Amino acid sequence: MNNVKIGSSYVGKGNPIYAIAEIGINHNGDMDTVMQLIDNSKAAGFNAVKFQKRTVEIVYSKSELLQERESVFGKTNGDLKRGLELSKENYSTIDKYCKNIGIDWFASPWDEESVDFLENFDVVAHKIASACLTNAELLQRLNRTKKPIILSTGMSSLDQVKKALSYLVDCQVILMHAVSVYPAKDSALNLSAISTLQKEFPDLPVGYSGHEVGVLPTVIAVAKYDAACIERHITLDRSMWGSDQSASLELPGMVKLIRDIREIPKLLGHGQVIVEEFEVPVLNKLRRVDNI
Repeated sequence: MNNVKIGSSYVGKGNPIYAIAEIGINHNGDMDTVMQLIDNSKAAGFNAVKFQKRTVEIVYSKSELLQERESVFGKTNGDLKRGLELSKENYSTIDKYCKNIGIDWFASPWDEESVDFLENFDVVAHKIASACLTNAELLQRLNRTKKPIILSTGMSSLDQVKKALSYLVDCQVILMHAVSVYPAKDSALNLSAISTLQKEFPDLPVGYSGHEVGVLPTVIAVAKYDAACIERHITLDRSMWGSDQSASLELPGMVKLIRDIREIPKLLGHGQVIVEEFEVPVLNKLRRVDNI
């Protein structure tokens, strides 16, 4: 397996788990919420925060934007989509703040113009959302960045994943098993697909992007399936307005998740069946017969 360098971290076998806090659109267009989520991510021990970047007029048709849709931003789908987008000034603030506190940041660009926008900040990586895996033009634009790519494989077949990778020949890629339901029931998570991806693509690190409620499946993805990278949506409050909030972790869950996955290497140990040095005093005290 090839290790992938993101910022100052290496992702792959033998390296600490790279943990991504997916802020996404859970900020609801509010920079105070953005900053609190960044602070929570840093405090919990995540390596990176991630956003979603769309050029609204490119990603959505005029008819889609004109559809009636009540939200905190107005009465149309366009009001909602525009309200969830952060400005260049907002991203400049995010860029400076993340660099100052020492946490990586990047985003999922949904169109080529958004790639150009993010490249202006020289982000450490790009994420390809599951919904964008079959967008050849977007994949080609991302390939030209030669930046590390994190590719989510939700709602995609193995053949589609292979075709997507054929467009990313100039980039180091991390694959992420995902199930694109928000929130996803435990019975739908199909964690063993991580092993399938590892066997099909032995040279690529494979991780897990979870949309479940709770932390146990993500911990299992690391402990049993050796996921090299994990990603979870985060929020200040799961009852906040927004479509992704219910599939997100609040600060206590964030802290528990990172604490647990960082403990896994210690718990798994070296795997040898031996008399440990720290067992010797107990052995001398309790073992009465030793004739084999």
